[in-house]
Amino acid sequence: MIAVMASSCSIYRKYQRPEELPVDSLYRAELIADPEDTVSFGSMPWEELFTDPCLKDLIDSGLVHNTDLLTAIQRVEQAKAGLYSAKWAYSPSLNLSPQGTLTSIDANEPTYTYNLGGSVSWDIDLFGQLLNAKRGAQATLLQQQAYQQAVRSQVISTIATSYYALLMMDEQVRISDESVVIWREQVRTLEAQMKVGLVNENAVTQARANLYGLEASNAQLKQQQKETENALCSLLGRVSGTIERTTLAEQTLPETVSTGVPLYLLSNRPDVLQAEMTLAAAYYSTNQARSAFYPQLTLSGSAGWTNSLGQAVSNPAGVLINAVAQLAQPIFNKGQLRANLRVSKAEEEIAKLNYRQTILNAGQEVNDALFAIETAGVMLEKHQAQCVDLERTVKTADLLYRKSQSGSYLELLTAQQSLLNAQLSVVSDKYNQLAYTVTLYQALGGGAE
Repeated sequence: MIAVMASSCSIYRKYQRPEELPVDSLYRAELIADPEDTVSFGSMPWEELFTDPCLKDLIDSGLVHNTDLLTAIQRVEQAKAGLYSAKWAYSPSLNLSPQGTLTSIDANEPTYTYNLGGSVSWDIDLFGQLLNAKRGAQATLLQQQAYQQAVRSQVISTIATSYYALLMMDEQVRISDESVVIWREQVRTLEAQMKVGLVNENAVTQARANLYGLEASNAQLKQQQKETENALCSLLGRVSGTIERTTLAEQTLPETVSTGVPLYLLSNRPDVLQAEMTLAAAYYSTNQARSAFYPQLTLSGSAGWTNSLGQAVSNPAGVLINAVAQLAQPIFNKGQLRANLRVSKAEEEIAKLNYRQTILNAGQEVNDALFAIETAGVMLEKHQAQCVDLERTVKTADLLYRKSQSGSYLELLTAQQSLLNAQLSVVSDKYNQLAYTVTLYQALGGGAE
């Protein structure tokens, strides 16, 4: 017995986080301003990050009506029920089994028998099978809660990103509408000039062709705008319709973004916690497979009143009491126990590899988002400067074309087209800054309840 108990000590151990994890080098050094700062941007409440009142209303609605989040909540309820059952597995099972019989042979006077009894059974958890089942259920509950948090974070991020995309499209449609109006007036002017011989037909057809291209792009932008509205409505759990919103210019970004140290990231990212709890559940499943090799002790008993004792029928009733203690030691089960243990060990190793890769993915997502935010800021600055110079270029080309013979209409068209592209690029850069900030917020585990 001492040898058996010594060899079975491992089945009582609690799960411990593996030590060989790459948590000390998740972030690139050039991205961290203060390596000792443990205040993570992801710990900011979403109500403080998203200050737009329309966006706040949309997120509130999404957190109440989103189908994926509601499904995740029900998964948590299922896990709670599983843990409840695992906790009560330590308790005895009690059953009542009343029984009555009426028997008549050859139309003789019937015989009445009855048995008013109950039974109780209690599994003694000598080698931790029930203990590991309970711990596994606890890990599963934490896993489902982490999944719910991951879905919640995804819902918040997707709503915010889609909202910012709508604002970007609004601005793009505005610029496109203004450009179409300008080009239509330009075509009418050129057609009038051609009638009096000031320009040739080639200038008119080229301007008209550019106008057709702008009108086609404008129609496509408006289609994408409506499709984004419909997708956002579906995400909110409502029928398609118009989304109330503000403007891109009204959106603000946090002044400072701190990532926090890698160990803090581990406790804040729901997908990392979910992967770790999957590993913990696999660890306890392996312990259960080990405990199946050891004896199982079951105490059971029954008691009741009956008027049928053996072959005789007595009246009044007698008391019947029965008690049994059973010890079952597996000897040979066709290799099933050993096979189950090997499968459980393999599942545990797979869960450990997935956990490690989840940590690496977390670091990559944070690094990518930080670089993207920095790059979007540089691009926005350059494209804004480009717009300033192109506006001056368009004015100069227009003056040269109208007032002198040194300018050509092709130069004016080229300058106007370049200005339009630069203005659209500025809008895209502003959107990218907002979208990448949301991505970083989600990558750091933002959106916690």
